[in-house]
Amino acid sequence: MRATVIHGPNDIRIEEVPDPKIQRPTDAVVRVVNACICGSDLWAYRGVAARVAGQRIGHEFLGLVEEVGSEVTGFKPGDFVVAPFVWSDGTCEFCKEGLQTSCPHGGFWGEVGSDGGQGEAVRVPFADGTLVQLPKEAATDEALLPSLLALSDVMATGHHAAVSARVRPGATVAVVGDGAVGLCGVLAAHRLGAGRIIALGRHQARTDIARSFGATDVVAERGEAAIEAVRELTGGLGAHAVLEAVGTEESMRTAISITRDGGAVGYVGVPHGGSAGVDIGQMFNRNIAVCGGVAPARAYIPELLTDVLAGTIDPGLVFDRTVALDGVPDGYRAMDDRSALKVRISF
Repeated sequence: MRATVIHGPNDIRIEEVPDPKIQRPTDAVVRVVNACICGSDLWAYRGVAARVAGQRIGHEFLGLVEEVGSEVTGFKPGDFVVAPFVWSDGTCEFCKEGLQTSCPHGGFWGEVGSDGGQGEAVRVPFADGTLVQLPKEAATDEALLPSLLALSDVMATGHHAAVSARVRPGATVAVVGDGAVGLCGVLAAHRLGAGRIIALGRHQARTDIARSFGATDVVAERGEAAIEAVRELTGGLGAHAVLEAVGTEESMRTAISITRDGGAVGYVGVPHGGSAGVDIGQMFNRNIAVCGGVAPARAYIPELLTDVLAGTIDPGLVFDRTVALDGVPDGYRAMDDRSALKVRISF
């Protein structure tokens, strides 16, 4: 089969790799229908995050179950499924608590020795604990597929930011970052009943999506200018809840500084470049909580899926380009130079 592999910075290739096979009785083999490129994949593409030459890449996919191991009870060949970006056994204490990302037997797609999501098929460890069933007829619904795919990571991650920031009905929310996760954070905050949502972003195509997702205000400034702009919009008080979806020192500094006293920051941006943005003294003096981290997507997908199927939310709007597998290297280049927001891969 063919799959995406990374050989080094700016070096993404489509190559022949071994077909996935059942290795353990809890495995499933899934034939991929849709996958995508994540903003976090760009850190490997840019050489910021180390990868082994020839390593698989990609962690978001939908597919049809092709084969299951002898101990898999929840799925059968032909089932249509979504995979969260982390696999988990579904039985450990962390999984039972809804924190599948801390499963001691879990892992991330694309790790050395595992399959990446940007390929024609994937071996899924712990299928019963990992996969989520989708309506079979949705596998051919081109209008619905993008939103189902968004559940695998970006929508679940945006929701995690909103939950971590304690978004509540009527609250004023600010979202730092206009990437796919930040935009989904806007949608998540709107879904949870936020009364006002301030989106921080400089790219009109993206902030237009933010407005369609429920943003009431847009702040295009950065750094101190952004902090002042949000303060002005909120009468000098700041936002009750701030969603941080970038992961840099500047974005964290901005997020904490625009949070209202007694408010909370939900951070989900993959950290890179240090943590000097976290000022413990500022947090202490102003009673600001910081919560978040890697999103337990498997815990959130079922409730978010209900709204996607009902048409209540449409996170698939973050996909602005679709390519075939051969177009994946160009997709990385497009996301890297910001000519594409998020690239979907259709098989």
